[in-house]
Parts: sequence; C-alpha cells; structure tokens
Amino acid sequence: MVVVQSKTLGTVLDAGADYLAKRKVENPRIACELLAARLLACSRLELTTRLQGPLAENHLAAMRRGVKRVGAGEPVQYVTGETDFMGHVLKTDPRALIPRPETEGLVGLVLACDELWADKPSIVDVGTGSGCIVIALAMARPNALYMAIDTGPDALALAGENAARLGLQDKIGFACGDLPDHVEPETVAAIVANLPYVPTAEYERLPVHIRDHEPRSALDGGPDGLAAIGAAVLDAGMALIPGGRLFLEIGEDQGDAVKSLLAGSGFSDVAIGRDLAGRDRYASGRLVP
Repeated sequence: MVVVQSKTLGTVLDAGADYLAKRKVENPRIACELLAARLLACSRLELTTRLQGPLAENHLAAMRRGVKRVGAGEPVQYVTGETDFMGHVLKTDPRALIPRPETEGLVGLVLACDELWADKPSIVDVGTGSGCIVIALAMARPNALYMAIDTGPDALALAGENAARLGLQDKIGFACGDLPDHVEPETVAAIVANLPYVPTAEYERLPVHIRDHEPRSALDGGPDGLAAIGAAVLDAGMALIPGGRLFLEIGEDQGDAVKSLLAGSGFSDVAIGRDLAGRDRYASGRLVP
C-alpha cells in the first residue's frame, strides 16, 4: 500500500486512487470514494466537503485494508457490503450478482408499461438474485402483487434480507426453485428476469473482479448464452395470462436471437430496447391472447 504522509481525506483518496490505477482497477477514484463514504457513513457527494479534514488512524487503517482488497481484484461492492440501485441501498455479497446500472433500465421499462399498471398486477421476478428488480418495482408500485423466485437458496436469502431492510418483507413472496414449481398456468400479469446471458467462452474472458468473485451461476448462460433465457421464455408462455408481458435483460449481441425466440413462442409486440450506451440490452413481448 502507498505510504500516506498526510492523513487528510483528500490525500488518502488520491493515494488510494493512484494505487488502484496502477493495478488496472476500473474507475479507481470512484472505488476509493465508495470505500470512504461507507467508512465515514456519508454520501459520496458529502466527501467533497471533508477532503481537508483529518482521517482518524482507525479509519486510515480500514481504508488501507479496503483499497488492498479492491486492488487484489475484489469488487468494491463486496468490500463495502452494499450498493445503490435506483436510489435504494442494497446489501451485496458473493451470494448474488452485484446489481448493475443496466438493470435499472429493465426496471424502468417495466414501470413505463402503463397498460400493465392499470389494475393490480401480479408480477414475478425470475432469478431474483439480490432482489434488486422486485424491490425497486415494489418500492415504486406498492399496490401490485410480487413474487421473487431463484434456484439458489443463498441468493434468495440475500433478496429476503434486502426486502426486510426496506420494509418489504410482507409485500414480496419468496420461493426457491423454477417458475413452474410455484406459479399456476395463466395466473401472472408480468414476468421480469435478468438471467445469466454470457456465453461460456466469453465468461472465461471476463475481468478477474467479475469472474473470480461473482457467482458463475448468475453469469454463465451456456454455449450461446441463451440457455436460461430460452427456458424462461417457455415457462413464461405457460405462467402468463393471455396478454401478459415478459421483460428480459439480454446480451448486447442477442437481440435478433431473442426476438426470434419470443416471436416463435407465442409473443407479439416483441421489442428490443437499448441501454444508455446504445447497446441492445432489453427484450419485451406480450403473450398472444
């Protein structure tokens, strides 16, 4: 770790960012600010007002430990134990994939479907992981009926913990297994899912902080990346009511394949949406009545 002569927060952040930059960590300054904000129990924005202030020895030691962990490849969200998703602070640890900004776009797509929210819809989040999607939906539209499903009991436990910390433990049902295990045919108004979509060959080339720390089961989508998505489309065709909606997050080069998959499985109004970087990232469709 870089020897820090001054104990002001600003100098510590500068030294830590330099240390991480030399180790090819993406967005090194942001990583250090996230560590400091967590340590000092404040927002990143508030840090700007404290840059000239002294950093206590115990805080300095904790920052050094955190920076070293991030420099060794551990995701900063696992080091801090939390991340922000659509304005809500969620617990993060290796039990589930770290919520991404792209997934906020998927939530936004569901919320923007006015037809869906005309009544009190039943919505299922398949492969819920940390619970970020279903929690964001429940916070924004509390009058709907929600269920979160995951095949991994550890991930499901984390989702439950996140729901509880936001007061949603009685608003969301949690179930371990596959969609057909818990949902009767033609009973759900919408299904939303961010399932593993990285082709296996590409998974092996992912950055170390992803490949060596986040659960492979949440990333590896099989030879073409569509194994879990294909199964979800078939399951959705059974579980959705006529006219029900399916919303998916997909890989940037999977738009055409998923569009064909949906169209060939009884879905109309099939659309492929792009993320903020202009890449294909979302697929949606309406089950033909």
